Amino acid sequence: MTRTVVVDVDECVGCEACVEVCPGMFVMGACDLAQVQNPEGADEAEVEAAMELCPTNCIHWED
Repeated sequence: MTRTVVVDVDECVGCEACVEVCPGMFVMGACDLAQVQNPEGADEAEVEAAMELCPTNCIHWED
């Protein structure tokens, strides 16, 4: 089973830290909030780094 990455846009503040760390996975979308560009093509180490840098902890793994 593959885990996918999700962003809780209700918690996102648009800091862009995830985009800087993992630009192949995250982009800034509507209302300047982060969104996942390629949910199943994650480099797990980069996603974990983005999760750690996120000030609101709005990035999660989903099974």
